[in-house]
Amino acid sequence: MICRFAAAAVAVAVLFPIATHAQGVPGGVERGARDGERAAGPVGAVVGGAVGGVVGGVAGILGVDQRPRFHSYVVEQRRPSYQYREDLRVGAVLPEEGVNYYDVPPEYGAREYRYTVVNGRTVLVEPRTRRIVEIVE
Repeated sequence: MICRFAAAAVAVAVLFPIATHAQGVPGGVERGARDGERAAGPVGAVVGGAVGGVVGGVAGILGVDQRPRFHSYVVEQRRPSYQYREDLRVGAVLPEEGVNYYDVPPEYGAREYRYTVVNGRTVLVEPRTRRIVEIVE
């Protein structure tokens, strides 16, 4: 048991820098678990997934320095705001109808996502599921 714990700790130390490159919580969990399992087996997968999720959640999809620029970009575009009656949070699924989704410009490095404006706030959305993956403040 101690050997597994030590292996998991080593996996966290090794994987922490790798996990910072994952995009958001879902990407961080997935990548952390995969890399942790490779480095330390099942225990490494659990620890790597948890660390990757935390790091991914802190890093977000857009980098810290990109958020203000992207927010300014969206404001300049003057996109209409969709009025959403539910709690606006990461993980919420937006309706298929009535919401306009827009491509994220390539310079922001989030081509696989779309953005929209909901209740006056910019959000990044996973296009297949329409799930909010980041609220850009």
